[in-house]
Amino acid sequence: MKHLSIRFKITFWFTAALIVVSLFTIFIVLSVSDQIIQKTIRDNLIETVEHNVDEIEFYASLDDLSLSSDVDHFVEYDGGYLEVDDDFLDEVNQVYTALYRADSSLLYGENPISKEVSGQKFIDSQVQNITVDGTVYYIFDRKLTANGLDGLWMRGIVSEEQGSVQLSSITRLSLVLLPLLVVLASVGGYLIARRMLSPIHKISETANQIGQANDLKKRIELGKGTDELHQLADAFNHMFAKLDTTFEAERRFISDASHELRTPVTVIHSQCEFSLEHPRTQEEYEEALWVIRRQSRKMSQLINDMLDFTRLETGAVKYPVESVDLTELVSSMCSDMALQRAKNITLQYEAEPGITIEANGELLSRLLTNLISNAYRYGKEDGHIWVCLKKLPDKILLSVADDGIGIAEEEQSKIFGRFYQVDPSRSNAGMGLGLSMANEIAKFHGGEIQVESAPEKGSVFTLILPCEKNF
Repeated sequence: MKHLSIRFKITFWFTAALIVVSLFTIFIVLSVSDQIIQKTIRDNLIETVEHNVDEIEFYASLDDLSLSSDVDHFVEYDGGYLEVDDDFLDEVNQVYTALYRADSSLLYGENPISKEVSGQKFIDSQVQNITVDGTVYYIFDRKLTANGLDGLWMRGIVSEEQGSVQLSSITRLSLVLLPLLVVLASVGGYLIARRMLSPIHKISETANQIGQANDLKKRIELGKGTDELHQLADAFNHMFAKLDTTFEAERRFISDASHELRTPVTVIHSQCEFSLEHPRTQEEYEEALWVIRRQSRKMSQLINDMLDFTRLETGAVKYPVESVDLTELVSSMCSDMALQRAKNITLQYEAEPGITIEANGELLSRLLTNLISNAYRYGKEDGHIWVCLKKLPDKILLSVADDGIGIAEEEQSKIFGRFYQVDPSRSNAGMGLGLSMANEIAKFHGGEIQVESAPEKGSVFTLILPCEKNF
């Protein structure tokens, strides 16, 4: 069974269950049907006799009859005439009906065991049974009480073999239909199972194609649906998308790292070659070591920033979320960073009191640090930086504005890309990861960063956060 397909296993167990049910049904038919049929026979006997009782009428004279009416048979009795319906003579459902006098003499009708029951006492409205030559017969007597019918009895007789014939027919029908039903149901079950499990084959085939081609952008397409197999396909697609994002981030990390580290590595290598080429003075060695130190620190900072960015982008690290007093955070950071006084720039801030949010305080601190650092970096001499925190009914706004060099409109859509620098020629420019990191932090908190800027007029970066936690 381990090597058989799921489709075959489902069909096998389905067929086995049907066979068990069919055998149980046949057992029930054989066990219960005989009792039910015998009761049906007795009920049919009583019903037939009761019906024929109503078909007997007494007339004192033929003059009382209209001969033009539908008249069947007449039997002389007690100085008058008995009118008997013609159907009285017929065998109805193997039930025979006969009309007797009180002395058990047959007056009219048919009785297949008349000799055997000639001495059988009449008992009104009660079913009796008698065995004749090994066959059981049921007898039902009714005393006639209508006007002129005194002393007459109606007797009905039916053989138990009628039930045996019916039971035999039911059994034969069951033995034919139930196996046929099992076969048809098994074939139908196999076809249904094949149709229902075809998505699994498609999932398996797509997964194999993805594995062979290393194409994580390919997806399992099952069409619309909400059943378990569609949910499984959606889970696989989500997993493929997650893996694709992770591997793409890894490829970008390797590419960016190799590109960005090339310059400091080249500088370090050149300084080493220069120092080892000929004997140098102590001052020259010290200068070379200072260059190597600066470049190694730059490399270390770059690697740390790239790792942090990749972790945040891919969700590899679960950053804790807690209630953060955003007013206190902004006020504290702005007070500290205002002490820099780089380029004689003045930092001013305004924070609306009592603003709290469910967030990661460390990440928000890093975001604000990056925005303010950029404002210092690209600000003008004796310029200004304005930080403003306020709360609206449905969102929180944190803006950082400056009156620095500004950003051209065509550059504004690129500034959040990794390692992108508006003016890389400036000596104090960073490595181009600050805004990318800030943007990822905003996304982590379910928010976004918008920018408004114009060359030589300054820039305004606005962080928009939802009031309710939605991440």
